[in-house]
Amino acid sequence: MTHLAFDFGTSHIGIAVAEYRWGIAAGIATISAKRGIPDWKALEDIMKKWQPEGLIVGLPLNMDDSESDMSNAARLFGKRLRERYQTNVEFIDERLSTFEARHRGAKRGSDHELAAQIIAETWLNSGD
Repeated sequence: MTHLAFDFGTSHIGIAVAEYRWGIAAGIATISAKRGIPDWKALEDIMKKWQPEGLIVGLPLNMDDSESDMSNAARLFGKRLRERYQTNVEFIDERLSTFEARHRGAKRGSDHELAAQIIAETWLNSGD
């Protein structure tokens, strides 16, 4: 049961694969975006290659659990994914995923793919 996880950003979107059966996650790509709109061609190629059964979008919540403008943008991105690919989209709390990616050694600006992997790992560990 393969899923793709997304670390949404307005300029870059990190993508990871989550394999539920084996409980593993791995970052696979970072694609560009313009004001939150992804490079659909690049995403289409990834979707064709992996043929996921579902999609996971990291939801950037504030530390007090409230939503922000980025939360709304991530929800809109998830809605666009659902409409475009006609597949289930789940949202998962991604607080501190970028911080964790940097803690694991990713450099600022190249941490999107690893942040997506962390989102995928969180989803796998949630038991959903």
